[in-house]
Amino acid sequence: MAAMNVGARRVANRATDLAPPAATALLVLLAWEFGLTALGVQQFLLPRPTTILASLGEEWDVLSRGVVYTGGEALLGFVVGCGAGILAAFATARWMTAREALMPIAIAANSIPIIAFAPIAGAWFGSQNPSARVAIVTLLVFFPVMVNTVRGLTFVEPASLELMRSYGATDGQVLRHVRIPNALPYVFTALRVAATLAVIGAVIGEYFGGPRFSLGVFISSEAYVFRYPNAWAAIVLACVLGILFYGAVALAEWLVIPWHRRRQQAR
Repeated sequence: MAAMNVGARRVANRATDLAPPAATALLVLLAWEFGLTALGVQQFLLPRPTTILASLGEEWDVLSRGVVYTGGEALLGFVVGCGAGILAAFATARWMTAREALMPIAIAANSIPIIAFAPIAGAWFGSQNPSARVAIVTLLVFFPVMVNTVRGLTFVEPASLELMRSYGATDGQVLRHVRIPNALPYVFTALRVAATLAVIGAVIGEYFGGPRFSLGVFISSEAYVFRYPNAWAAIVLACVLGILFYGAVALAEWLVIPWHRRRQQAR
């Protein structure tokens, strides 16, 4: 009975947490729907939500293929970029030589405007090759993951390190029992940022090439011929895709480091 009461309280608390954002989203949609009509805003400037929803249903066959295709590019680039960022972070945190060699490269890569790199990636791999968008996403997510992971591996409480050294722990044991657990919250923070950046990078990359049904190409081509409700329908799906990526990372964080959540709740 006590366990059931605890579960019921958790569900009630969760519903209470979700109520404000849900109410805000509903108010925004209602203001969007009826405010545009009251203000006399033309449909070609900003379609109403109901118009966008209708276009979503009409173009669903094309848009559903686009979600799968663009989502696949974003996911592959996310995995490659985050994996490379984490590996580079371990090398950077471990060896001073690697830090001096990799940090300037990472900063320079992060300084490249993605909108400028996209056509170059298309020239390298071919505008119809998904590898061009994967490269863009990889470059976009690499830096935040690397920097946050390095911070988590190096910003460790000195007392924890001194305690491990007092027990005669090796560098590998310190890494496994202190540095990695300390870095995990930083890593997941970076992964949440990278999740949304991955979708943004894939869509921007598709502005410079890709199949007709991909979300980026669909948005640009529909806007070019003034079919704005169709373009907005694709934008909404891109937003949903980013939210799903973010939610997957948040779920993984909830499962992998539950102790961090309990610590945050205790505070």
